[in-house]
Amino acid sequence: MSEFIIVPGIGGSGEAHWQTRWQRANPAMRRFSPASWEQPDLDDWIGALDAAVAAANAPPVLIAHSLGCLLVAHWQQVSRRAVAGAFLVAVPDPASEAFPASARSFAGTPAGRLRFPSLIVASSDDPYGSLEYAGTKAAQWESGLHVAGTLGHINGDSGLGDWAEGMELLAAFASEVQRETAGA
Repeated sequence: MSEFIIVPGIGGSGEAHWQTRWQRANPAMRRFSPASWEQPDLDDWIGALDAAVAAANAPPVLIAHSLGCLLVAHWQQVSRRAVAGAFLVAVPDPASEAFPASARSFAGTPAGRLRFPSLIVASSDDPYGSLEYAGTKAAQWESGLHVAGTLGHINGDSGLGDWAEGMELLAAFASEVQRETAGA
């Protein structure tokens, strides 16, 4: 059975967020723990993610949302810890007007291929990152890209509840990376 690490963005994904709902429903999912969800510090968040990956019994699948996606891209450049893959939902564009000033240290994300399989899930009306931006990051990171429709920022405000479609995408992605790992 796969292990999963929930990697929220600013605010830590509240009660209505699909990440929180998934974590409550699945004991194989646990959340990384930075010092502050509201005042993100890149170095602190990298250290917290590294500690969470180190604590896993097997290379986990990272389930990132928003700023958490940018964190994963930065983290994978400085850590050699193994992960099975990254499920990246609603990648924000640091150049967008909506991007929070408190997260500026997360800008300048790596443009090269991620060192593990990844899938970007994007909304066609995300106020924090355009579909074009998601496509650019998918090409740069050599990630798969799934357009989920008009879901806003794919967060608690999107009214997704348990987000069954997202869980199906995650299950298919985790299955695929598990097959690739077994065949390697």
